[in-house]
Amino acid sequence: MQKLIEKAHTLLEALPYIRRFSGKTIVIKYGGHAMSDEALKKSFALDIILLKYIGINPVIVHGGGPQINETLKRYGIVSEFVRGMRVTDAATMSVVEMVLTGQVNREVVGYLNQHGGKAVGLSGKDGGLLLCKKHLQEVVGEDGTTELVDMGFVGEIIKVDPSIIETLERERFIPVIAPIGVGANGESYNINADLVAGKIAGALKAEKLILLTDVAGVKDKDGSLLTSIPFAQVTQLINDNVIVGGMIPKVTCCLDALEEGAGKAHIIDGRVEHAVLLEIFTDVGIGTEIRS
Repeated sequence: MQKLIEKAHTLLEALPYIRRFSGKTIVIKYGGHAMSDEALKKSFALDIILLKYIGINPVIVHGGGPQINETLKRYGIVSEFVRGMRVTDAATMSVVEMVLTGQVNREVVGYLNQHGGKAVGLSGKDGGLLLCKKHLQEVVGEDGTTELVDMGFVGEIIKVDPSIIETLERERFIPVIAPIGVGANGESYNINADLVAGKIAGALKAEKLILLTDVAGVKDKDGSLLTSIPFAQVTQLINDNVIVGGMIPKVTCCLDALEEGAGKAHIIDGRVEHAVLLEIFTDVGIGTEIRS
């Protein structure tokens, strides 16, 4: 009986959050270990379907780096990286688009639909969702001079038209978006999935942006989790080398989303089962919240 009572308390704890977020949009970047572990894939799908059934509008942006690496290796294509970004020539871009839209996107959509959802897959090329230009990466040489490196078909988002997402939401679908954009001449561009999620969250004025990662969240110098960070403090944490490495672009995309109209941003551990529900519907949460 006590376990049943505890379940009732859990539901009551979630009630004010369900009331607050009903009818709102939450953009979730899906990637990392959560996309490769079968138990985690199922828990993620069930989380998203539950959100939809209680009136919240989840929008999913997925990555696919490991799948791209595996396919490129199979084709014998060697990648070059500049400051952690893949230089994407025409051959690489063909593989990237094939994997993201033809394999990963279909898998995510299929998993959601298999478990009772109503998901639709698309990329940034559909409905003019993500208009891009070529990204030129700034690199500082050993002599201190700055050089702009042509990254090939790596895109920089210049405009987001979220009307196709809004149409799908009105028809009760769950949009699942591959991070491929389109150029002015119809060419495809590869875009970092975190950046895509942040831009879409800003354009939709989403209630929340949630980034699923393979770490617990942002930690301080002592290794303790920072559960909540005000917008104004993030830059200082970067300057103090508290936020370093791969976490910098993640928090930067969170700041962009908040600046463009999203309510809050969250960086959470996707290796935890039902991580999305735990972050949204519990008083404590499980990751780092960045608030405007």
